[in-house]
Amino acid sequence: MDRQPENDPPAIISYRVLVNGVVTPLTLTADGELRWTESGRRKSTAKKGILSFVVEGNKVRVKTLVERGGGICCGGNAGDYARKDFGFEPLSDESRKLWCDKLHQHLDSLGRPKKLFVFVNPFGGNKSARKIFVEEVKPLFEDANIQLEIQETKYQLHAKEIVRSMDVSKYDGIVCVSGDGVLVEVVNGLLERADWRTALQLPIGMVPAGSGNGMIKSLLEPVGLPCSATSATISIIRGSTRSLDVATISQGTTKFFSVLMLAWGLVADIDIESEKFRWMGSARFDVYGLQRIICLRQYNGRILFVPAPGFESYGKPVICNVDKESYVGDKALGYQGPDTKLEDLDWREMKGPFVSVWLHNVPWGAENTLAAPDAKFSDGFLDLIVMKDCPKLALLSLMTKLNDGTHVQSPYASYLKVKAFVLEPGARIDDPDKEGIIDSDGEVLARGKRSYKCDQKALMSYDKLQISVDQGLATLYSPE
Repeated sequence: MDRQPENDPPAIISYRVLVNGVVTPLTLTADGELRWTESGRRKSTAKKGILSFVVEGNKVRVKTLVERGGGICCGGNAGDYARKDFGFEPLSDESRKLWCDKLHQHLDSLGRPKKLFVFVNPFGGNKSARKIFVEEVKPLFEDANIQLEIQETKYQLHAKEIVRSMDVSKYDGIVCVSGDGVLVEVVNGLLERADWRTALQLPIGMVPAGSGNGMIKSLLEPVGLPCSATSATISIIRGSTRSLDVATISQGTTKFFSVLMLAWGLVADIDIESEKFRWMGSARFDVYGLQRIICLRQYNGRILFVPAPGFESYGKPVICNVDKESYVGDKALGYQGPDTKLEDLDWREMKGPFVSVWLHNVPWGAENTLAAPDAKFSDGFLDLIVMKDCPKLALLSLMTKLNDGTHVQSPYASYLKVKAFVLEPGARIDDPDKEGIIDSDGEVLARGKRSYKCDQKALMSYDKLQISVDQGLATLYSPE
């Protein structure tokens, strides 16, 4: 066995082998790096870049990931990694067996998933999910020796139906090759199970293949990774996880579990009414957003909230009559929401008219929309952005700042963190016979009278609803 140079990571194994026909010391370090010398120069694979290996005769071929530059850019097919094989030939049968044993031990020690249930949504975004999965996602999972059970979603709520009754013990995680919609369905399906506590321990992974992709952008951007299928898939393979807050939206006994956002007013109108331009992909939000600003609407109504520490100056103190029946603990099947006694909290209120009311759980609402730059995945709070009045030109300028989050610095916007929230939506100022839309995670929660597609049934009525947060309830695959 060869000696390891000082200051290097501890060696798992170090022996002389043949690399490209030349005998050289080869070392596998504890942090997953293969190091050798070639033509007098020291070379190595990327750290933690080993996916798997195969034995081909006397040779060992290691499937690795090589780090490459590229910067932060969303929508591209290339991530910060490229697949590259590294081959070497041990000098004896004993050495080859030892190498295989040590490589197996190293890979097993990483805690990576071994079997995943994968949803592929062929209808999301520009309908490219199937192609992305076949060409970019599946080959990486196969190289990492991860077993896959694949299910294409056939209709809305299909993923929720499957997750609600599947045997979660058979899998190490669930993967959504889609936009954010399938993720929301999976979370709601898990929470509606009788064994929701156990089911929620199953990590959920996201691979961007939809219009929004806000959750995976929020995961990848802070660590400098592009919002791509490659980066997302590698993050899942590596198996690191993080907790995620879940918001319970209640109206009487009806509940919806949100992981992204809730919107009413301008943002909701753009998000939902722009569906007529879905063929444009994410550009639909910009095009329809301009139209909505030109024909700006304001809505009557009232919001009530419990501010996080440090945000008590917002709003006016008020007594809030919360719906106590919505919080029944374990008396009903499935998760029923946090046990927080909302009536005992210090509530504040803001009265309309409003241009927009926007609650966010994670920083990015879409690949180009940094909606809530201070939002955290599991701080137990939602970030609230309120706009009551704003000149159209100023609003147009403000909307262009959504890509870097500086819109929250506008004097026309109030930006704060809240623990609980109540929305009492009203009618439009310009036309009291028309009401608005309440949107959560890209889906319509409620449609007011004479609103867009108001004839379609929604989960809740256009009336008072309340929201509370359960800290770190769900689990996501994460790059860090």
